[in-house]
Amino acid sequence: MAAFLKTSLQDELDRITQNTRALVQPERLAFSEKTVAELFATGIEDRILKPGSQAPSFSLPDARTGKQVHSSDLIALGPVVLKFFRGRWCPYCVTELETWRDLNSELRSRGALLVAISPQASRQNVFMRDQHTLPFPLLTDAGCRIAEQFGIAYTVTPEQRRYFQSILVNIPFNNAGLNYHNATEDSWRLPLPGTFVINRQNIVTFAEAHADFRVRPEPADVLQALDTAT
Repeated sequence: MAAFLKTSLQDELDRITQNTRALVQPERLAFSEKTVAELFATGIEDRILKPGSQAPSFSLPDARTGKQVHSSDLIALGPVVLKFFRGRWCPYCVTELETWRDLNSELRSRGALLVAISPQASRQNVFMRDQHTLPFPLLTDAGCRIAEQFGIAYTVTPEQRRYFQSILVNIPFNNAGLNYHNATEDSWRLPLPGTFVINRQNIVTFAEAHADFRVRPEPADVLQALDTAT
């Protein structure tokens, strides 16, 4: 693994956190910490789909082709890594997906596919795919309905909505082309950034997601899980 990554993914994410702490006002940092703690306190991490579970089936539109991608077709080709991410507005998500972009050939050498899923609209997925040259499918899970089946979906609270608005992150627009005044509850749905490995028998063999959006699984651990996802 060291031959492919010069540093760990978490080290890269921690640098984003350090830079943020150096630039952002203390009260905003405190609020961000508070929202992470509140999300954790909901018990959402206890509801994450566990290894050994049957993976939910899905059919979602792909940004590259505009066509529906069926989970049954994916697992027919080999093990699948599902990456749930929040959106192109999240620098942690971008860094994680760029890391996996650079590891795509390593995934393919194992006969595996990576598929990235978010609630953001297909148009946003197209922008993200082109801007970051992502070679894997980016699928739109409107309203986080599939993320809900994996146990990682939640609705942004009113207090958090005001915070996102104050930092000019328009989640309803990113997810559904809506503005704050006409946003629906579905347009305020987000997933925990989560990673699931699904074998060819449609069984989850690896599952990791955190209420703290700054924490992501190491690619080495996911690749190790793939080696046993027969």
